[in-house]
Amino acid sequence: MPAPEKKSKTEFNKLHKRLRRNVGQVIADFNMIEEGDKIMVCLSGGKDSFVMLDILMHLKKTAPVNFEIIAVNLDQKQPGFPEHILPEYLSSIDVPFHIIEYDTYSIVKRVIPEGKTTCSLCSRLRRGTLYSFAKENEITKIALGHHRDDILETYFLNMFFSGKLKAMPPKLLSDDKQNIVIRPLAYCKEKDIAQYAQIKQFPIIPCNLCGSQENLQRQAMKEMLNGWDKQFPGRLETIFSSLQNISPSQMADTELFDFTGLKQGELDGKRGVSDEAGLDILER
Repeated sequence: MPAPEKKSKTEFNKLHKRLRRNVGQVIADFNMIEEGDKIMVCLSGGKDSFVMLDILMHLKKTAPVNFEIIAVNLDQKQPGFPEHILPEYLSSIDVPFHIIEYDTYSIVKRVIPEGKTTCSLCSRLRRGTLYSFAKENEITKIALGHHRDDILETYFLNMFFSGKLKAMPPKLLSDDKQNIVIRPLAYCKEKDIAQYAQIKQFPIIPCNLCGSQENLQRQAMKEMLNGWDKQFPGRLETIFSSLQNISPSQMADTELFDFTGLKQGELDGKRGVSDEAGLDILER
């Protein structure tokens, strides 16, 4: 029987390999990183962005293309924020970094009534600041730490509360058409990321701008998905796969598919799927 230390090291190596494989695969699938790219890795101080930076730095050593990494943190001037942690950590791993100082905390507290959700405004302020920095510093790609579970949570939030089939794409052109956003962790499970961060002992900085806000809708989605994952292993993988396997003719969006002009003998041009595909499920 292997010694605990050896077993633990083997498990970590498997975890590290799995995360690197997932990140490498999504980069290849979506052509996320190209020769000469200058990647701005947005580091919040949370587990996701720490893992993203760590994996990208490892991949950089063996990647078939040359690219730069610069870690960027937005210091939002939250009371008690430990300003020294990220600069010390980033200096210790010898990665170029920049700390942007912008007091979004005061703006959010002034604009949002006490007890209301602050995430939306906070997110918009962060995004605008980071976009501006990227443009001023010739950044070609902005890397965010959203993972597979974040994408699924967003998918169900939009479905349940906005009436839209919409999630977070692994690669996105910003609304102003000036920035390309990538999500290298899009294929990675949150539980793998959490385990990796715990083993690596990253200096995690919790976001306490909004307090606990445990009853947020996103938290409800997270609990729903975690429940499914425990009760029905593999369900989340299947749901995520559905986001990559869309048949427009089997939906009901008249702007996405030309239902009005549909003629006998025609099929969905993209998937080649006939209407019987939907009926087949009902007959099982």
